[in-house]
Amino acid sequence: MAGGTIALGFGTNPKEPQAVRGGPMFEFLFGIDTMLRQQRRRDRFKLVFFNGSDRPGQRLGDRAVEGLLNEMRKRDVSIHIGAKPIRIEADKVVTEREEIPADLVLFMSGLTGPTWLDNTDLPRSEGGFIQADEKCRVVGWPDTYVVGDAGSYPGPSWLAKQAHQADLQAVAAVANIGDVLAGREASHTFKAELVCIVDSVNKGILVFRNEKRAITLPSCRLFHWAKRYFEWHYLRAYRH
Repeated sequence: MAGGTIALGFGTNPKEPQAVRGGPMFEFLFGIDTMLRQQRRRDRFKLVFFNGSDRPGQRLGDRAVEGLLNEMRKRDVSIHIGAKPIRIEADKVVTEREEIPADLVLFMSGLTGPTWLDNTDLPRSEGGFIQADEKCRVVGWPDTYVVGDAGSYPGPSWLAKQAHQADLQAVAAVANIGDVLAGREASHTFKAELVCIVDSVNKGILVFRNEKRAITLPSCRLFHWAKRYFEWHYLRAYRH
């Protein structure tokens, strides 16, 4: 694109409020802005963020929402929130309140369970995910466990579908399988925790949340490199 309007947004699954992924769209937004500035082409583009909630990213915590919105304002991003998107057309986004002209739209819808579940008898949540308990056991299926995005779990309203949470669920599931194999009752519950670095190509915003506290630290180059290192370290086991 030589110029024009790029609109970015995300939605949620109304039947499964936890099934939302806003972090990647924030990264797309800030990353595109950074790239265009590095190319000295930012003045040729208008960036628009749209979301049906008036508090987008609420799962990250109130301070995180304010931080993300302030970052958008600082980057001269046009903010359209509080009106649900109805449809996306070739040249615009139509919401309950307005039409937003756009030459390119990037949108992540709310998540649903994998389609192959339709061919199984596994119990499903209202949003289409495998129903699990606090120990990651599939409800009504003895010795069957689910971890990660395919499952629907009890927990705080901000419980996220992200890799870090899947890791914590896997720790609990493996420990419970060990209990069962040893003849004990499964006794391990997963920790509810959200850790996210919203990367913008050369800086990052750190967000942390658990049941006791919610922390948001401002954009910093250190967090960009911390995320790069974590990704390298995490993937190294699979590459070798």
